[in-house]
Amino acid sequence: MPAWAYERAEVRPHDPSWAIRAQAERDQLHELLGPWLVDGIEHVGSTAIPGLAAKPIVDLQASVTSLDTVVTGASEILRANGWAYVPPELDQRPWRRFFVKPDPSGQRREAHLHLIQAGHHRWTDQLRFRDALRDDPAKAQQYEALKRHLAQTAGHDREAYTEGKAAFVASVLKAF
Repeated sequence: MPAWAYERAEVRPHDPSWAIRAQAERDQLHELLGPWLVDGIEHVGSTAIPGLAAKPIVDLQASVTSLDTVVTGASEILRANGWAYVPPELDQRPWRRFFVKPDPSGQRREAHLHLIQAGHHRWTDQLRFRDALRDDPAKAQQYEALKRHLAQTAGHDREAYTEGKAAFVASVLKAF
């Protein structure tokens, strides 16, 4: 397993360069994934919310024609451009195919790519959650406090960190 797979979840103050990095990755991914894209590529997750502290990992989601077709057709070109594929049996999220872009040292993650089947509710859920936090600074601050708490108590366990956010995310989606 690569070192980045064991990287501790650390929440850092908001950095405006995250949006710049996300746009650069989106531009490159549009070129690489063009034949398979349906609804484009979106910057999602905490780094997409201005002012919000986050793990310094840019999350991008791409709406694609077929998950396995894209993995078969694009894995080599993605790998050549620094992306590492995480097989579904390790990712344990059947609704997506997942790639990680590690930093040059291979120790830390720089970006995540979530390939999502066009029409799947996760596409719109991710966008609704992002937009809800962009529109409600108080809700964004509640989320930041939760993320900081989870980083301290479960930062060594990325799955527990993610699970610890689930109820909050569900409550925001229900209200939005």
